[in-house]
Amino acid sequence: MPSRPHDEAMAELYREDPKFAAHLLNEVLADGDQDELLLTLRQMALAFGGVRSVAEAADLNATQLYRTLSADGNPALSTLRASSRLMGLRLAVQPIKRARKARR
Repeated sequence: MPSRPHDEAMAELYREDPKFAAHLLNEVLADGDQDELLLTLRQMALAFGGVRSVAEAADLNATQLYRTLSADGNPALSTLRASSRLMGLRLAVQPIKRARKARR
């Protein structure tokens, strides 16, 4: 079996299993690792035709989206929302499960 780049393999997995993609993105967001978030978003963009295609379909500037998703990027909420919506996902907030406080 010929080898292929990791990003391409992950993009194929995201296309084939959108629930896995959503789960993975939630895990990355929960961990708060921005580098991993940007990498995952770049791979997901690849799954949907590449950054330029995602930018055009989400009515975003392609150059700005390339910069945003670069290793040094800092995505704005509006960019995350528009690009994730195009990929069939949405951003959401969930409560953190915490242990009950001991009663005094």
